[in-house]
Amino acid sequence: MSALNETPTNSWLNYPPLRNPLIAGCFALLAFILEYIEVIGEDISMWVYLITIGFGGYIWAKEGIEEVISEYEIGIPILMIGATIGAMYLGMWDEAAALVVLYGIAEGIEEYTFNRTRNAIRSLLDLAPKQARVIRDGKEHLIPAEEMNKDDEFVVLPGESVPTDGIILKGATSLDEALVTGESIPVNKKPGDKVFPATINGQATITVKATSTFADNTLSRIIDLVENAQEQKGRAQAWMERFGHRYSPAILLISITMVLAPLFIQLDAAYWIEKAVILLVTAAPCALVISLPIAMASGISGSARRGILIKGGAHLEHLGTIKTIAMDKTGTLTHGKPNVTDVIALQGSEDTIIGLASGLEQYSSHPLALAIVKYAKQQQMEIASAHDTEAIFGSGVKGTIDSDTWYLGNPKLFLTMGIELGEHEVTIDKLQSEGKTVVLLGNNQQITGIIAIQDTIRENAIEVIKRLHTLGIRTVMLTGDNQRTAHRIASELGIDDVRAGLKPEDKVAAVQDLMKDGSTLMVGDGVNDAPALATATCGMAMGAAGSDAAIEAADIALMADDLSKIEEAMQIGQKARYVSKQNILFSIIVLAILIPAGVGGFITIAVAVLVHEASELMAVANGLRAGRFNRS
Repeated sequence: MSALNETPTNSWLNYPPLRNPLIAGCFALLAFILEYIEVIGEDISMWVYLITIGFGGYIWAKEGIEEVISEYEIGIPILMIGATIGAMYLGMWDEAAALVVLYGIAEGIEEYTFNRTRNAIRSLLDLAPKQARVIRDGKEHLIPAEEMNKDDEFVVLPGESVPTDGIILKGATSLDEALVTGESIPVNKKPGDKVFPATINGQATITVKATSTFADNTLSRIIDLVENAQEQKGRAQAWMERFGHRYSPAILLISITMVLAPLFIQLDAAYWIEKAVILLVTAAPCALVISLPIAMASGISGSARRGILIKGGAHLEHLGTIKTIAMDKTGTLTHGKPNVTDVIALQGSEDTIIGLASGLEQYSSHPLALAIVKYAKQQQMEIASAHDTEAIFGSGVKGTIDSDTWYLGNPKLFLTMGIELGEHEVTIDKLQSEGKTVVLLGNNQQITGIIAIQDTIRENAIEVIKRLHTLGIRTVMLTGDNQRTAHRIASELGIDDVRAGLKPEDKVAAVQDLMKDGSTLMVGDGVNDAPALATATCGMAMGAAGSDAAIEAADIALMADDLSKIEEAMQIGQKARYVSKQNILFSIIVLAILIPAGVGGFITIAVAVLVHEASELMAVANGLRAGRFNRS
């Protein structure tokens, strides 16, 4: 496969690597027909073929020579140059022209298709509006979207697209976010909610405050990430390229030996030159070299259009080998928006317990903390003023309120502090048996309150787990929650295994243990589970739209907060791997048949070229299937 730097436009007519050999082919065919019907002679047709060879092969031949000079690498174009010169030396002008034209057309189509596939995601920018209704000095101005500033306020009318990231200030509506998150159902939005560029406003006018410029919005970051991902090669692809760098020089050396042999041994020079030419054509590994890159690029682009960002060919390869999926509970299998269900005051009143707890948690983004603060506000309870708050990794939080140190966390936290649960253990067990998460409030001497919080399972979680099992994948829940709650939810979901009461370092150890049985995918929020995400074969962050931290933390980022995207990612990975294997096997079979058939004299140079380039185009067409996903 060549590496032409020109980016194809919408029409092949404006893409010289494809246009030139097509035009040259028309002239070569015309010369062949006119010579066959004896309208022109061999001398004239020879000159037409010579011009055809120069015009049709200039681009790829120049690239091949530059590769030798600058990178000291002998690629497939050099093999084709050698074959062309050999055919011309033998007076086989029509075969030489056919070789140049067919190889040029195949390479042009390959590069045209490959680059269009790689750049397909960039077309999303065209779907973002070119103008924005910005409010300045109290008036609405229609300006180019590129001129918007961060913190600008802008208006989006029903049916219009959002120009950049922002937060809704006024109005409630629904937005079609399919282009960014892959979410097929419009999402209801209200003041305070985030909006993303190129999403389509539904039924009502909204006023939005921009949180990024047009050039640095979520859509632009997605495009940059996908383009960078396609430059990163997986292990198999890197091996294939190394193979090509060694294989092509070896074939060239064998061909040169065949050409030079008659100088030292009494052999028919013309016969062996012809065999050398055929070997150069039939043994060129074009289809083999393109088999993996086209599948990887197609898979990455196709998944990105569905809101699944895969950050490199290696990760797409890994997706196709996953045996186990380890999933965090809170925010992954559940909505991650739990609510307070029970407040038991052991000392003081319920208001006091919630006031102290919400004071400790008011600046935390943890789902349990948000639930407690939300409950305090809903019940109009006074939130205590806490300072020197400090997270206790995987256990809870501590802070100072009115000169006293308070702790809020799971029962294990207080046991490690030497505070026994005593008679409260029965209450805690009862709440946990109901599938609730229990957090305790207390100081250095005693427990003063019990708060129970319950999360809800995602609506499609059970179905997604079933479908993952049909793909032959084992599912495991990793959670810091208690054993009873974890086992109840795991049982309801049909998850194969559950490991509860885990701290972040315990999740890392659990992932390492799971990886002993094969490739493991870890799914989490991309921030709190970062160590486990980094340890797994692949780390996947859910609901990453608008979150730089989540996108950076994982190998794969799901833009939508949708469990079904895990299944889609797995199927795309498996399909890309299957298609790649098909291409490799097909390419090897073609070489195994074509080389002996050509060298053995069973086919002519023209037929060898035709079959060789047809096989390359078939590998390209098959590779494109990797990016097409149909839910089974």
